[in-house]
Amino acid sequence: MTSNATQREKAASLLALHSGGRLLVLPNVWDPIGARILQARGFPAVATASAATSASLGFKDGERIQRATLIEAIARIARSVDVPVTADIEAGYGRTLSELEETIRAVIDTGVVGINIEDGFEDGGALRPVDEQCARIAAVRACATRQGLHLVINARIDSFYASSAFASTDAAMEDAVSRAASYTKAGADCIYPLGPADEETVRVLRARIAGPINILGSPTAAPLSVLETIGVNRVSFGPFVQRALLRTFADIADALMNRKDPSGIKGMMTRYEVDGYLLDGPE
Repeated sequence: MTSNATQREKAASLLALHSGGRLLVLPNVWDPIGARILQARGFPAVATASAATSASLGFKDGERIQRATLIEAIARIARSVDVPVTADIEAGYGRTLSELEETIRAVIDTGVVGINIEDGFEDGGALRPVDEQCARIAAVRACATRQGLHLVINARIDSFYASSAFASTDAAMEDAVSRAASYTKAGADCIYPLGPADEETVRVLRARIAGPINILGSPTAAPLSVLETIGVNRVSFGPFVQRALLRTFADIADALMNRKDPSGIKGMMTRYEVDGYLLDGPE
């Protein structure tokens, strides 16, 4: 199925959010209610996190859930909001280019208008060869174009996490910068150099990567105001929002197990507040 006019407009809106000097902040979600809460609070786009989606289903990250399961999850999120949705599809759920293209066609059919695609095989492991990853990015771009959509491609680079591949952080930096140029030439709209997000590192990345960049936000990363001043275009949070909420849930569970006062639920949303984000009717 080819994209429709509304989907193409959302893709154009998402792409435009990567320029203009204002930082695009994306607290990643894994379900429709999270997406609706963000939309209601004025966030102009919604991003999913693969690790959070997998965890919500009881699986570790790393394409352990089936492709059909991922597609159903992101489809529910895309249908739940009017703002653009960009989805984390890990390495693309396809060993071959034809399998990757099957994933992209399915992703576009959900109404999603952007993706994250990564070049690492596993946490801390080897990286996909540059020419191979470029071929995959080019295949994604060509497939989306045939579907009539400028899918916003956020190309993740795992050089800093491939600890066994590089002798030093400087070597990882050189690899990340080199890959960034190649991935952009292959068709990526934004570069996502996953790794250190301290101010010094981000300034180097910003100075050496020509196009839009995405930084992973965290408690140890440079503050959002600093990242915006540096010229970072986009900040996402991966599974960190979900993990913060899981910590709160675990603390409440511990308190109840120990027969303590259930004060942890004191600040909860009311039923009527929650209902405001839910559909009234059968699936």
